[in-house]
Amino acid sequence: MSLLTPDVCIVGGGSAGLVVAAGAAQLGLDVVLIERGLMGGDCLNFGCVPSKALIAAARLAQAQRSGAAFGIAPVEPTVDFGKVMDHVAGVIAAIAPNDSVERFEKLGVRVLQEEARFTGRTELQAGLHRIRSKRIVLATGSRPTLPPVPGLDAVPHFTNETIFANRTLPSHLVVLGGGPIGLEMAQAFRRLGAKVTVLEAASCLAKDDPELAAIVVARLRREGVTLHEKTKVVRIERTAGGIAAVLEEGGRVEGSHLLVAAGRAPTTDGLDLAKAGIAHDKRGITVDDSLRTSNRNVWAIGDCNGRYAFTHMAGYEASLFIRGALFRAPAKLDPGIVPWATYTDPELAQVGLNERDARAKHGDGIKVLRWTFAENDRAQTERETDGLLKVVTDGRGRVLGAGIAGPQAGELIQSWCLALSGRLKISTVASFVPPYPTLGETAKRAAGSYYTEALFGSRTRFLVRFLARLPVW
Repeated sequence: MSLLTPDVCIVGGGSAGLVVAAGAAQLGLDVVLIERGLMGGDCLNFGCVPSKALIAAARLAQAQRSGAAFGIAPVEPTVDFGKVMDHVAGVIAAIAPNDSVERFEKLGVRVLQEEARFTGRTELQAGLHRIRSKRIVLATGSRPTLPPVPGLDAVPHFTNETIFANRTLPSHLVVLGGGPIGLEMAQAFRRLGAKVTVLEAASCLAKDDPELAAIVVARLRREGVTLHEKTKVVRIERTAGGIAAVLEEGGRVEGSHLLVAAGRAPTTDGLDLAKAGIAHDKRGITVDDSLRTSNRNVWAIGDCNGRYAFTHMAGYEASLFIRGALFRAPAKLDPGIVPWATYTDPELAQVGLNERDARAKHGDGIKVLRWTFAENDRAQTERETDGLLKVVTDGRGRVLGAGIAGPQAGELIQSWCLALSGRLKISTVASFVPPYPTLGETAKRAAGSYYTEALFGSRTRFLVRFLARLPVW
């Protein structure tokens, strides 16, 4: 058994681990990366990339149905689902070289395709290798979980890890879970021709602003997705044609296929964390704001620490490790600047505090600004007027958060990400000049509405009338 003593050892070759590996290697450090599964992790192989590729295909199918308002005869698209999945696989294949073993070995990273486990506080074993390092980074990601529904484990079902290998369009897809993954897939499969029913125990998109979530839910219903909210599934049964979900109130939903999208759990199995003195629970590996675990030589970044299960968050946390552990500069996680997006149509995006959370934290001193997409000329030209931008400020005009339900919300939220990370006031956003006509004008219009009452109030009108009587200067 060989002994390796790298400057940095990383467990997990997903988004977080790869950012650390690339950064540390390019800084001239000796790096070992251990990955027991596919390079690129969940995002490349089972998450962000395949889901957005499927959503793109579904959007084109829906466009063929939606031409009437433009004077173009709508047609029902002919969908070759096998070729749709070829497209999804092709997108993964195009991106995969960026995350490959070959690329990282060229950067100078030693990649071990093995399972890792701790044998001491600063030592791991991976296959025939012992790795001893003063800086160990856990970036092991997360995995889909099955809710405790009787019968679920005894029937065929998809999760995000298996659904993209399916090449048969379901005749009726039942989705267990109305969160972002569940609704993205529900809309995509409906647009590709499947009948879709979503079963959600609480409210759909419950973690988002209810006013914005309602816009997305309404669109899915109009497109023919059946949504059952506040519905408890008491049992899953196998049927001759597929599966059946038995509901608490006595109803029954039968479908050909089942997708479980009801939560995720950190991947920590097999690591023997106790041997390294690393505290953890079912939510994830316990870390402080610098992402350090209870073992000062070990950091946990990305989904495995249970804080934010977003790919962009994994990259952000990786950058904090590089800044703090390698450059020894101040580096603490700032949850207030973390955005998230759901890629339904319309999209839903949020950064900072939403109205509900801002009121809980700041009371009635907040100000809520709204601008609808129906008031945006570009949205009108493209017939994409379902949507709303909401901005929350404190009493002094400091931006606390923003949420958008509308076309390209994931792109439009970025100006508000900048406002929060730069601690900008609403006046800065109100003063920029966007090109016309663009969806980005919604940001300026919403920001400008902060001043409407003061600008056009009686005192200002009196002042302007008085000034108008003075000689021109």
